[in-house]
Amino acid sequence: MFTLPLAVMLAGCTPPPLPPEEPLAGCSVSDGDTIRCGSERIRLLGIDAPELPGHCRQGRACAPGDPFASTASLDAAMSGSLGIRRFGQDRYGRTLAMVSAGGDDLSCHQLATGHAIYKSDWDDLSAIIRTCPDAVAAAADLTR
Repeated sequence: MFTLPLAVMLAGCTPPPLPPEEPLAGCSVSDGDTIRCGSERIRLLGIDAPELPGHCRQGRACAPGDPFASTASLDAAMSGSLGIRRFGQDRYGRTLAMVSAGGDDLSCHQLATGHAIYKSDWDDLSAIIRTCPDAVAAAADLTR
């Protein structure tokens, strides 16, 4: 019987490719992990940012931190040309995506600046941890 852990078995496998990046324009920040581009609402992949007042549902463990600072951080990072890698939709109809600004991933930016926490179960294809493992590690250190 073969009993090696799955991680060991998969260690030699190549991770699946990320979706192709497409240009994105006309965007504004809604909060620390959500942007709007025209009629499309986009939820940044793999992170959770502090909720604006009144947005944390009762009984939910919401991300710690200052929601206004998180929103301002994302807004400041959205400069230069924007690109998007779409991964599908969440239960609220938002596009789940990696978004880059000037070549820098915005989820990684929010993690590196301490304005979001990493959520491995929200990281499709482990895209964020593959893109910025140091930022994920730094964010984990902040939540300990």
